[in-house]
Amino acid sequence: MSEVLLVVGLLVAAFVGYNIGGATTGPAFGPAVGANVITKLMAAALMSVFFFLGAITIGPNVVDTLGQELVTDTSIFTLRSNVAVLFFIGGALFVGNYAGVPASTSMTAVGAISALGFATGELDWSVLGEIVVWWIVAPIIGFWVAGVVGRYFYPRINEWIAIEGNREGRQMITVDRSGAVPRLQFGDDATRREITGAFVVVGIGCLMGFSSGTSNIANAIAPIYGTGVDMIPLILLGSAAVTVGCFTIARRTLDTLGNDITNLPLTAAIVVAVISSTIVVGLSWIGIPASFVVIATMSIIGLGWGRATRTTTLSDAARGEETRVSVGALTAETEGERSPEIGEEEPEDIPKASDLFDPATTARVILMQNVVPVISTVGAFLTFQFVPIFGL
Repeated sequence: MSEVLLVVGLLVAAFVGYNIGGATTGPAFGPAVGANVITKLMAAALMSVFFFLGAITIGPNVVDTLGQELVTDTSIFTLRSNVAVLFFIGGALFVGNYAGVPASTSMTAVGAISALGFATGELDWSVLGEIVVWWIVAPIIGFWVAGVVGRYFYPRINEWIAIEGNREGRQMITVDRSGAVPRLQFGDDATRREITGAFVVVGIGCLMGFSSGTSNIANAIAPIYGTGVDMIPLILLGSAAVTVGCFTIARRTLDTLGNDITNLPLTAAIVVAVISSTIVVGLSWIGIPASFVVIATMSIIGLGWGRATRTTTLSDAARGEETRVSVGALTAETEGERSPEIGEEEPEDIPKASDLFDPATTARVILMQNVVPVISTVGAFLTFQFVPIFGL
């Protein structure tokens, strides 16, 4: 019976990994795909490789936190309870992926494992408290770092990179397989600057894939690891399942993040990705499962806020002059124009946020990002608390 439950647990862990691949590929490579820099197939391949690199290097730190430290007695990670925990993690993420919304995998997993610990009286509240504190602090850090970049550096970064999406429906980077060795091929009309920009946005996507691996591999394998199964085989299994998700269900989140929700300029997407990925990798290094989605959202808001405040100098603000703050400020730069100095622009020059985000899609994303972790947490708690077969 235990062998059967172990096999079922591994299959459910693979199901969770499959949904992680679907949920995380969009945030990482949505901007590159939406701008026709690379294809969805290339995005899936790159995501698979760099997720594994993050999972095998820094990922074990987070696996230890969720599989060994979040609960005071790891004996509650029976094969039966593991199947239930992973079922709620995978099921909740599948709901988000089916809706085309990249939900927070870390919040979903921590919620389900915490529900098991709370229902059995084995939850380590100090570890959970540390995780929650970082969940609050990390987005604030992202907001303020992005705000400083937006106010003081964003126009110059935009002028330096000047990445414009290829809107003619042709991918800027493709793979030529006609020869014995595949090689990269660029659009006939692509300039050196455009090619450099394309490499930058793809490179940032790879960084995001790496950061996702450092944090999210634990969400698929931590409960199974808590039973004493070796970590490396579990990481290989989880990464393989993520790869399958990248090549299949991730197409929906790539469409949402690349085309539907926002016209976020690629320069802004790069800035947000660098800030968010750096924070996630740092937290993973100390064993904290982090929500990239939440950190990135706050970074976008902070970047837009900082960019919009450039209309007012500090001395003007001290005199009480009004500044219209808008995330849409990120669209204010035009290629070829001189970067405006702080105080040179008028508030009327700053676009509205509605020019940047599609309100209906944005509302759906925010709703599902909160609903998915709640489904996982509440469902797991009710199961462990009231279903006799899972009583521990």
